[in-house]
Amino acid sequence: MVTRRTRLIDRRHRAHGAVTDAAADIVWLGDPRARDAELSGAKASALAVATQLGLPVLPGVVLTTAGVSRRDAGTAEELRNTWQLLTDGGRVALAVRSSSTIEDGTTSSMAGMFTSVLDVTGWTELLDAIEMVLGSSGPEPMAVLLQPMVDAVLGGVMFGVDPVTGSDHLLVESVPEGPAALVSGLRSGTRHVLSRRGRLVETDERRVQRSLTFTRRRALVTAARTSERVFGGPQDIEWAFDRQGRLWLLQSRPVTASAERVPSWGPVLGPGPVAETLPDALSPLEEDLWVAPMRSGIRDALCIVGVTSRRALARSPVVLTVGGRVAADLDLLGARPQAASFLRRLDPRPPARRLGAAWRVGRLRRALPELAADVVAQIDADLAAVPPMEDLEDEELAYVLHAARRALHVLHGHEVLAGVLGLDEGRPASAAALGALSRGRARGLHDAAIIAEAPVTLALSAPGIGRVPTLPAGAATALAPIDVSELGDREALRLRARWVQELSARAAHDAGRRLRDRGMLDDVGGVRWLSLDELQHMLRGSGAPSDLSARQATKPGPPLPVAFRLASDGTPVAVAERGGRRLEGRGAGGGRGVGRVHDPQDGPAQPGSVLVVRSLEPALASALPGAAGLVAETGSVLSHLAILARELAVPTVVNVSDALERFPPGATVVVDGSTGEVTRLHEVGR
Repeated sequence: MVTRRTRLIDRRHRAHGAVTDAAADIVWLGDPRARDAELSGAKASALAVATQLGLPVLPGVVLTTAGVSRRDAGTAEELRNTWQLLTDGGRVALAVRSSSTIEDGTTSSMAGMFTSVLDVTGWTELLDAIEMVLGSSGPEPMAVLLQPMVDAVLGGVMFGVDPVTGSDHLLVESVPEGPAALVSGLRSGTRHVLSRRGRLVETDERRVQRSLTFTRRRALVTAARTSERVFGGPQDIEWAFDRQGRLWLLQSRPVTASAERVPSWGPVLGPGPVAETLPDALSPLEEDLWVAPMRSGIRDALCIVGVTSRRALARSPVVLTVGGRVAADLDLLGARPQAASFLRRLDPRPPARRLGAAWRVGRLRRALPELAADVVAQIDADLAAVPPMEDLEDEELAYVLHAARRALHVLHGHEVLAGVLGLDEGRPASAAALGALSRGRARGLHDAAIIAEAPVTLALSAPGIGRVPTLPAGAATALAPIDVSELGDREALRLRARWVQELSARAAHDAGRRLRDRGMLDDVGGVRWLSLDELQHMLRGSGAPSDLSARQATKPGPPLPVAFRLASDGTPVAVAERGGRRLEGRGAGGGRGVGRVHDPQDGPAQPGSVLVVRSLEPALASALPGAAGLVAETGSVLSHLAILARELAVPTVVNVSDALERFPPGATVVVDGSTGEVTRLHEVGR
């Protein structure tokens, strides 16, 4: 049913496009002069632009900054005549809004800083409302926007981009009637997340109470997309639906303080598959020595097996660093859940490559154990042949660093091949390391002596240039002693990779000591901030890079999200699983357990605790015996720690997004290593 108010709005809507003949004290929103923000203020100017481009804006007039500064008898008479037309002789209430020249900017909205008065009836009340609005202006010029009130049945705010996550979904909050109570903070709205096509992605409402019907969603999405095109970016829009179902835009301003928008293209990255090997932030030299050969080794292995195309490999970074922290292409390495058909679950490769790769995989699977044994034997022989660092000439020391990179390339490639082909893991190196550590500690040996006597204990620490490997406190006594020769092919390759990393770390540290002694570096630690080529040139007599001091002052980036894409400026932007769900856990075995959450950084855990960690670092091995569960934000079911946890019957779940936040110390949780579920029961005091 068309009401009297609707007919009045329609009549004024047709009239307010005419240009006012009088001076620019008062202008209609349809007047081209209203687009001048210095005259109309930012809020009214934006609505004038929207009006003149066909967006659904209520008719309105602006008491301009010029009119405010004059406010003579002529301005008052013109204002009264306009008020009569706008309100049908005072029968329709008005919204009297601020429109400052400094609000609604691209970096600051000044939201809520200026006064607006609603439901204004009567000429005297209008004058009082205008004075209230102008009284909040401060020293900056202020215009005043007058529009009829909407008889709204639903209103709210719509953001053209999620300001928290940067997602390009539309974020909508709604309340019954108009949006005033919502924007003032007096009332909480109902949250809706819409796709760019109007699909309801998420909502707080129950289905039987759904207020955003398909028609309303479509109207909002159309308005959001048009506004974004008109104003050149996502908009913060106040809106209302009247009783006839028409949408009205009450305000449109740029979204400020928004997170970087999540790119819709590019690989999904995450630390999971590589954080177990390199959990700490790396320096430039450590990246050159350890990340580069890991990348090339993985790339070669995937190319040989044919699980992905050469084009996909060429497009992917495979492994990279962000702020010094290592991440990998999760989709390429199969570390992210994928939606797939039944046939694709059996074999994810395209049909043309399945036939071509089948014979290679069969032959390679038969040959790989012998190849791996040959690689292990050769690496052991090469490591045994390296003399003490102090006995090496500078060129020989540089050769050791380059040779270590080549060895890591081979080791990582063979280790990935073993994993892709599903070769037997055997006993984990960390189990042998814990046994050696326990026996060494029982004899009163210090860490350096234990490492020298049993290098397998290096599996319990991460590499680092200039950092003496620190073995974890405590040691497992429940494990049966095993020898390094008992390790499976893949674990044997992993252990050798750790040994080669340690060799290159010690060689690089010795190079730094030499450069310091020659006065070319201020301290030994400065070597970490060189590239491998720069280090080699300095050993040959070249000077240090001019920006070395600036590099040393660089702080590592924060821990990386579980899954992210890189924005245009290189910033990691977290992404959710398909359909907006969070990346949920993957069961890594060990059964089912319950216990209180413990953060290993807080000290030794009590027996029966559940360890909740960011990544599966090698040093965690000593905390596993007696644990009731292990939950990690990243990681693989094939990692060292996951294997050891299964042996010790510790329920383990990996890839649980936001685990540290969701399960704080002191909370009681149930960990199911079969289903990957982690359930919080209740929280108790720490």
